Amino acid sequence: MYKLIFTDSYTKLLHKWLKKHPDLKARYVTTIQLLELNPYHNSLRLHKLQGKLSEFYSVSIDIKNRIIIDFIVQDKQIILLNIGNHDIYRAK
Repeated sequence: MYKLIFTDSYTKLLHKWLKKHPDLKARYVTTIQLLELNPYHNSLRLHKLQGKLSEFYSVSIDIKNRIIIDFIVQDKQIILLNIGNHDIYRAK
């Protein structure tokens, strides 16, 4: 199992995101549970980002929304950094 680390800034963003997307709360919970158990699960679509965010990874909540993470494999830690729409956080 992986250890999820919820940063303060992520938690604030999460509360705002959930207010905007209450219909995705169950989907978010499922995503977090899968991430903790197996970040390589196909439905998460784990992938390394490019551009300014190239040191981070992303997992999908749905087709439009994702969570940006710092994925530290050796310590089995996943630091949750950001949540939102793919277009808003697209690396340039």
